Amino acid sequence: MKPTGTTVQDILANIPEERAAAFHKLHEVIVKNLPKGFEAAISYGGLGYVVPHALYPAGYHCNPSEPLPFAGIASQKQSINLYHMGIYANPALLAWFTGEWPKHCKQKLDMGKSCIRFKKPDAIPYALIGQLMRKISVKDWISLYERQLLPGPKKK
Repeated sequence: MKPTGTTVQDILANIPEERAAAFHKLHEVIVKNLPKGFEAAISYGGLGYVVPHALYPAGYHCNPSEPLPFAGIASQKQSINLYHMGIYANPALLAWFTGEWPKHCKQKLDMGKSCIRFKKPDAIPYALIGQLMRKISVKDWISLYERQLLPGPKKK
C-alpha cells in the first residue's frame, strides 16, 4: 500500500482515498513545524524530511547519494506511520514524547524504535507531532547523527 512517485506531490497524490485527508494533514503539520534547513523530499522512495546535500554534503552513511534522513511518513497496509530518527537517537526526546502521548491521544502508543504507527487516522495527535518536529534543529540533528549513528568510533 506504499504510494509511489518521484516527487513529494506524486506521493501525496497517490495516498489511498480513505487515508488521504489524515495523511495530507500530517504532512502539512510536519512541514509547518520543521525547523529551518530541513526539507520535504523523496527519501528511499518515500516521503521524507531530510537535511539536503547543500547543508550536509556527506549524505546518509548507508547511501551517501541520499540526503541525511530525519523523519518520514508512509501509508502502510494497516497504518499511517511516522518515522522520526530523533526519538530513536535521543533517549531524552523519546522519554518526553512517551510522557506527552497520553496528554494528546486516548489511543495506546504503538511504536517501534523510530516508527509511530497510527492505525486510526482520526486519532493522530497533530499538535504533539508538531511539537516533536520542533524539538531538534538541523544543527542539533547533524551533531546527534555524527555522535551516535554514524559508523566508527563514537564521539563524545
